[in-house]
Amino acid sequence: MIDLIEPDLYAQGFPHEVFTRLRAEAPVHWQAFGDRVPQSREPGIWVLSRHADVEMVNRDVERFSAIDGPSLAYVPEMRGTMLVSMDGREHVRQRRLISAGFTPKMIGRLEERCRSWARQLVDTALERGELEFVSEIAYKLPMHMIADIVGIPESDREWLFTTANAFLTATDPMSPLTAEQAQLNQIEMFEYAQELSRSKRARPTDDVWTTLSTVEVDGESLGETELDLFFMLLTAAGSETTRNALSAGLPALVDHPEQLDRLRSDPSLFKTAVDEILRWSSPVSYFARRANIDLEIRGVPIRAGDRVTIWYASANRDEDVFDVPFSFDITRSPNPYVSFGGGGPHYCLGANLAKLEITILFDELLGRTQDIEVLAPPVWQSFTIVHPILLAIKELRVRVS
Repeated sequence: MIDLIEPDLYAQGFPHEVFTRLRAEAPVHWQAFGDRVPQSREPGIWVLSRHADVEMVNRDVERFSAIDGPSLAYVPEMRGTMLVSMDGREHVRQRRLISAGFTPKMIGRLEERCRSWARQLVDTALERGELEFVSEIAYKLPMHMIADIVGIPESDREWLFTTANAFLTATDPMSPLTAEQAQLNQIEMFEYAQELSRSKRARPTDDVWTTLSTVEVDGESLGETELDLFFMLLTAAGSETTRNALSAGLPALVDHPEQLDRLRSDPSLFKTAVDEILRWSSPVSYFARRANIDLEIRGVPIRAGDRVTIWYASANRDEDVFDVPFSFDITRSPNPYVSFGGGGPHYCLGANLAKLEITILFDELLGRTQDIEVLAPPVWQSFTIVHPILLAIKELRVRVS
């Protein structure tokens, strides 16, 4: 019997042997909850493990709704309020307004900023020799990049992103935060976002948050609550996913020294290497949707209202799609990984930024080191099927020279 609820299943990362069995034996699998998952208020979920089904649900917004959000945690006040929990016309409207802040000119400037931050972080790493890669590099690069996009002063960044991370993991049963503390964190972030919006309107600067605070498209603009919620999405989810890819990407390269050496000597391989890191790491474990109508998937009946989960980590190892899927190959092409959502209207807005950050960080790190050693097995964060939807490396001790 396959039971995806047991937290120990994820202690060493994704249980790929379980996903392999699901793809072969039960690609549409019912996972009952019973009374073991009170945070979700669902009797159970459908687990889709094959690449084709993950892509189909991502794209089919008529039959599958995102309104309850991507995770299984029961948070009714967030229903239909954020970009990741919107459908139809409202989703299109907000995405169009937000996209106005991410112009080619802005992305071009971000490349310069990313290179500068990456150099500073690698400088520090080389000075120290030994370091904890997740907190000292993989966490800091996307944190600073998101903060640069939004225009957050450097003095506020550690507090803000620590608060955002605490809120993101608050519904994890292993989290030390109480519900009251998590709510306080949310209020503090909203208050900060509101003050930031006021300051940008009073003293406009050349950053994305000034644009978002003042943008008007076809007579429509973003309301205060929409800005608050997008701010939370950017600061929490916007940096965590890239951190996860960087944290898993480094040991993947170190474990395959011949590929690491090849990437060092041939920078033209960075595009396919970054794609392979994203496939290999699956920075987001799964997303959840709700069936709008009675339907069937692979002959299995699913009722309207059932919760359906699409597992990116499994789809990225699907034998029907990838040749030798358990081989890490920086030259893999084509590479139709689904780490950014597998297409459709909810395709990740930050995909190009994430690829840029991964490319530049590893370009700087590999170009300025002769040796990178992982000193101990990665320590993974606690994970439950309900929340967070990110299964990530929490600690990775390395030595660089």
